[in-house]
Amino acid sequence: MSEGTLHVAVVGAGAAGTLASARLLDAAVRTGHRLRIDLIDPAPETGRGVAYATPDPRHLLNVPAGRMSALSGDGDDFVRWLADQEHRRVDPAEYVPRDRYGAYLADDLHRSAAAGAGTATVRRRHDRVVAIARRPVSGSNDAVHLRLRTGETLDADVVVLALGHIAPGSKWLPDGLQDASHFVADPWQPGALADVPDDHDVLLVGTGLTMCDIANSLVRPGRTVHAVSRHGLLPLPHAAAAAPATAVRQVPVVELRDLAQLKRGVQHRAALCRRRYGDWRPAVDELRPHIALLWQQLSFQDRERFLTGDLREWEVHRHRMPPATDRALAAARLVGLLTVQAAEVSTARTSEDGLGVGVRLSNGWAAEVGAVINCTGTEGRVRELTDPFVRSLLHSGIAAPGPHGLGFDTAPDGRLTAADGSTAAPVWTLGQLRRGNLWETTAIPEIRVQATELAARILDLARAPALT
Repeated sequence: MSEGTLHVAVVGAGAAGTLASARLLDAAVRTGHRLRIDLIDPAPETGRGVAYATPDPRHLLNVPAGRMSALSGDGDDFVRWLADQEHRRVDPAEYVPRDRYGAYLADDLHRSAAAGAGTATVRRRHDRVVAIARRPVSGSNDAVHLRLRTGETLDADVVVLALGHIAPGSKWLPDGLQDASHFVADPWQPGALADVPDDHDVLLVGTGLTMCDIANSLVRPGRTVHAVSRHGLLPLPHAAAAAPATAVRQVPVVELRDLAQLKRGVQHRAALCRRRYGDWRPAVDELRPHIALLWQQLSFQDRERFLTGDLREWEVHRHRMPPATDRALAAARLVGLLTVQAAEVSTARTSEDGLGVGVRLSNGWAAEVGAVINCTGTEGRVRELTDPFVRSLLHSGIAAPGPHGLGFDTAPDGRLTAADGSTAAPVWTLGQLRRGNLWETTAIPEIRVQATELAARILDLARAPALT
């Protein structure tokens, strides 16, 4: 720490990195601490990342606006901001376009930076971190040395990893498809869909929330969008009307014997909610504050059973799509513009004329399509990732895979656990990279809490004689 100023490098300027930076600034202002943040990301805009960079107005937030405040203690902040920006009354139950939320996060950071001007500052660097290393500092604990893609380097007292969207998984790819010109490896990259032909059918691999958005963008008369996954299950929709407030209550978390007991309890609550309110959703929603603790109470073997046997059924009930998206997809399926199959891609070859891809599924279905688009979602197992920065973190031992190989292993406060069990480097993370330890950690309500707690923890340590 130089001249009494704590220097924090935040890697990633999507939702998680922007929230972490804003809450660090808030905590510094509150405590009178001198703080300098380098917010590092090559993206042209702050706050959007991949999730909120889409310009398509059909891509909606997957939860109502009233649950998307950036501030843990002020649930109406996003609704007020949106009403002020659009000069209208905003219903907290609205599902608004995702690009609006990206603009809101950038403004939240701007407000925090303005409040801290002079003593707590943030500098936006449009660059990419390619490697970090521990740097011994005489008389204190380690700092962190960062190397950027441009060749520049910098040293920081603390690093916060907010890597956000990581490329979709690719283990399902058959030979010959990875390098095909008509294969879209990541539909969320800027311009990824620009070359998808209008006059050919399209195959989407994966049937989760990504598929729902991409299908909504691509469905049109004269072209059929085919979606396929091993299970063929789509996310279920949110209820058109919110459940009564009494339907969602804080349930006590009991000591679990096993996964079977947990499943029986959820099924019992779902049946009860259907009888009382005509809706099973409150039974899932009331579990949310307790999921991390429930996950940690399960044995390793039961968590593995969940991941291999129950994961998709949980996801379609837990991660739901907006009613408007559901209606659009249902209408497209009704007239044959969207099909959904339970199968895997067996073979894929570029057609002889080079204008498409011939694909065959495990159920025998075969067709020539103008593009195959990977909608399988982020690869959670870090050892499967080809990202050079993630690989360097694992190779250096600064980071280790989390339980079940999901994300990075972390302490309860989000600090990375060193691979060899030695003293951890001053590196923290939040969001999806904590999935192995917490499971429920990828949505804004969890990330905003983690950002607030992380900021308080880092500044608490900075006030001590040394970061420990």
